[in-house]
Amino acid sequence: MSDKKSKPEMRYCARCVYPASSAAPLVFDESGICSGCKTAGQKAEIDWQRRKKLFERLIDEYKSKDGSNYDCIIPVSGGKDSYWQIHIIKSYGLKPLLVTYHGNNYTDTGMKNLLNMREVFNVDHIFFTPSIRVLKSMNRLGQLIMGDMNWHAHAGIFTYPIKVAVQQNIPLMIWGEHGFMDLGGMHSYNDLVEFTYRYRHEHCLRGYEWYDFIEAASKFGEHLQKQDLLPWIYPSDDEIERVGVRGVYISNFFEWDANEHGPLMVEKYGFKEAEEPFERTYRKMSNLDDMHENGIHDYMKFVKFGYGRATDHVCKDIRSGLMTREQGIEIVKKMDHIKSKDLYRWLSYVGWSEEKFDAIADTYRDPRVWWIDNGEWWKNNINGEPSSYGKVHLDKEDWNKFFVL
Repeated sequence: MSDKKSKPEMRYCARCVYPASSAAPLVFDESGICSGCKTAGQKAEIDWQRRKKLFERLIDEYKSKDGSNYDCIIPVSGGKDSYWQIHIIKSYGLKPLLVTYHGNNYTDTGMKNLLNMREVFNVDHIFFTPSIRVLKSMNRLGQLIMGDMNWHAHAGIFTYPIKVAVQQNIPLMIWGEHGFMDLGGMHSYNDLVEFTYRYRHEHCLRGYEWYDFIEAASKFGEHLQKQDLLPWIYPSDDEIERVGVRGVYISNFFEWDANEHGPLMVEKYGFKEAEEPFERTYRKMSNLDDMHENGIHDYMKFVKFGYGRATDHVCKDIRSGLMTREQGIEIVKKMDHIKSKDLYRWLSYVGWSEEKFDAIADTYRDPRVWWIDNGEWWKNNINGEPSSYGKVHLDKEDWNKFFVL
């Protein structure tokens, strides 16, 4: 049984529903408003016509003058945001090269959207899938060493398209939104922040690189060598400098609101939302490229930090004025904690038991959020009331016995 004096008290934003334990770093002002809400509020103050002109000057500088190469690269998953990025680029008559990292987890609807995208936009598309054996190893190792089976996918989309840019001598890369700025207010919209290796390494990849998986493979009995991990090896500084690779976020130049451009992509290009609702969020247009992103991968965020995808989407919709904070709280209470059924697909995929998954997951509980009482995990919810969320599956001292793969 825990010492009741040691129970953590979680702070939540007074405007949205983000906790101080947010995976996307944020801070609170003197009124209790988080930096994500403050940054989102800047959108109404921006002269978007001026930003559009800045973008036009940018693409005029980088587009192929003689038609001997592509004008830019767009890393795409085939989701509504990918559609919108291509929609903007094609509206200027540019010739993009699309690059997709396929992590072997597409939903049926997500794959249909990906294939439809190439046709409706009349674009060239590189579609890359790593070895399935290697992907399974990366899933297991990611869960073991950082509690994230989808690290390979984050690293893939933030590495492979840049390798293509270097190989094809295409300097301009068009990204969608800066995730940590959009969620937690890491930067101001006035910064016009661009993609950097540091952001990729420290935040998107959590400080890990391909060589950490070589070391982990040796420790946990997997079989990986450097040649297996070529898709996740970032180009050298010399290669980046030779081509002049530059990654810009289109959300700095055009007002980004998925609730508006999502339906527009349905109407204009036949984008399809999920046929069945997700278990852990109410939105049906997000993360169709990976069945685990809204599912068990996101459940791990709840295990670690005490919140999930429903919180992310609620915060966006509160900031956009589409729901009240009270409505958002009710959604979060119903959805954030759900252990979704896609877990069983993943367990079969990697050859693990649910007991092993739960035991390893327990070792990643954030002490700012969780405490143990009578053999169960507890946390304080946004309404200030503590609730229990299942039994403690394993003491950290004993978890090594579960590392027999």
